[in-house]
Amino acid sequence: MLKKRIIPCLDIKEGRTVKGVNFEGLRDAGDPVELAKLYSGAGADELVFLDITATIEKRDTLAELVKRVAEQVNIPFTVGGGIRSVEDAYRLLKHGADKISVNSSAVKRPELLNELSAQFGNQCVVLAVDARPVNSIWKVFVNGGKIETELNLIDWVKEGVERGAGEILFTSMDHDGTKNGFAFEALEEVCRAVNVPVIASGGCGSVDHFIDVFQQTSVDAALAASVFHFGEIEISELKNTLKKHNIAIR
Repeated sequence: MLKKRIIPCLDIKEGRTVKGVNFEGLRDAGDPVELAKLYSGAGADELVFLDITATIEKRDTLAELVKRVAEQVNIPFTVGGGIRSVEDAYRLLKHGADKISVNSSAVKRPELLNELSAQFGNQCVVLAVDARPVNSIWKVFVNGGKIETELNLIDWVKEGVERGAGEILFTSMDHDGTKNGFAFEALEEVCRAVNVPVIASGGCGSVDHFIDVFQQTSVDAALAASVFHFGEIEISELKNTLKKHNIAIR
């Protein structure tokens, strides 16, 4: 059995780590390089960095941040935000990222997943999906959760994997930042639909939520942000508690 992973997520805006609720009301959470170093030393299994305001002009800034992070951590990390081409991805991987995450750009041009997988291998390609129920149907949203698409969540993750995504990072927008727990039912549906690792994101507020998501779903990893950034959960203590509940973790 694959061991479960604990992944702090750092949303990046203008070089700083930020966090909001339901994708709104962002507040500063610290320097991303310092946080990355802290989490790496504290026992995090991986890190995810998402440039939430990525533009063409800021790609140089993101590449430089990736380089600085790579110099400070000894665990794998994924980078996403504004990646629209193989060239964009290559630049970040060359600077030290281990995986590339794509979201809106893959929805707009699904062939990007094929291209990235063919160039770098599917183990480097993470499909990030932001979704929420609309009239009881889980719909995919893009542009930082601002624009609803016609895509059905399950249909899209299936297509994404067929096109070359080697991992799914699923965020329930209605749970994001609420600290009320993960979207367990939707997560399990995603896990059943694909044959690649699934990362749970959105809603973690306590150690119990980590226990629940690993016991109630088949996810391979659980991601959280504010509970780590603001010192509410300590990673080593979290891992010790998970072990006591017979959850196999790294």
